[in-house]
Amino acid sequence: MTAAIETVGLHKHYGRTTALEQLSLTVQQGTVFGLIGPNGAGKTTALRTMLDIIRPSGGTVRVLGEDPRRAGSPLRRRIGYLPGELRLEGRLSGHRLLAFYAGVSGDGRSLQASKQSINDLADRLGVDLSKPVRSLSKGNKQKIGLIQAFMHRPELLILDEPTSGLDPLIQREFIAMVREARSAGQTVLLSSHMLSEIQQAADDVAVLAAGRLVAEGDVASLRLGAVRRVRALLGAMNEGAKHAGGGSLEDVRRGLAGVPGVEDWDLSLGAAGVAVSGTINGAIDPLVKALAAFEVRELAIEEPDLEESVLHMYGAGGAI
Repeated sequence: MTAAIETVGLHKHYGRTTALEQLSLTVQQGTVFGLIGPNGAGKTTALRTMLDIIRPSGGTVRVLGEDPRRAGSPLRRRIGYLPGELRLEGRLSGHRLLAFYAGVSGDGRSLQASKQSINDLADRLGVDLSKPVRSLSKGNKQKIGLIQAFMHRPELLILDEPTSGLDPLIQREFIAMVREARSAGQTVLLSSHMLSEIQQAADDVAVLAAGRLVAEGDVASLRLGAVRRVRALLGAMNEGAKHAGGGSLEDVRRGLAGVPGVEDWDLSLGAAGVAVSGTINGAIDPLVKALAAFEVRELAIEEPDLEESVLHMYGAGGAI
């Protein structure tokens, strides 16, 4: 099967600044691929080279089996694109603007079918298309951007920070739209700095930092290796408790000593028990089993921000 997107040794320089460095990626057809990394990691640059918006300094790009530098408008009609910095202005209503986009796409669908697709998506996303686009909020402009990307049911969707400005309910609807696109055989390349968004939607993930690929794999394996923050309040040991107020610091310290991946643990004894905080890099199951030896009065396990996760993937000596 031909890959939907393939880059080999892709790099892009702006003078002395390196935006991409030897980036090699393969996005299989019919999958959702997540491209994540902190701001400035090179995600948008990578997407723009795939669309021939900018030209790479070196390396090769193939999109839907074509070279985007030579394939021209026939290839672009097979792609739905949402830029990361969407700018919609002017007096046109949302309806008229999207009708214009539908005509430009030239995908052979009837005007009535295009209108129906636009109306269905507008209903799902909750946007009023009768208003001039210049009067809309950032979130509603983003919804129109999503509609223009999805409305012609393209073979490939390339979406750069697609949920920017959207409220949580609409973000959930967007995830449903992505899953439906995958079920219909479409390919989705989703760029984001939100780890949770990628985890909900993507099959495979690539992590960029400073223009370089620092991790790649399926979502489940990257989640297993993710760094998490842990906060807990522990009471007495379930067996052989030393006193009713809680386990001693040494009890907890010994209990956590054999857990792989624990980092930067801080333990303090108070009237309510032993407070534990720190991070774990790896599987969470051994930690849960270690904590189960105590009365767990409080427990919170949180994802760190994406930049912290990328720093761990990149290595302690790296710089983003």
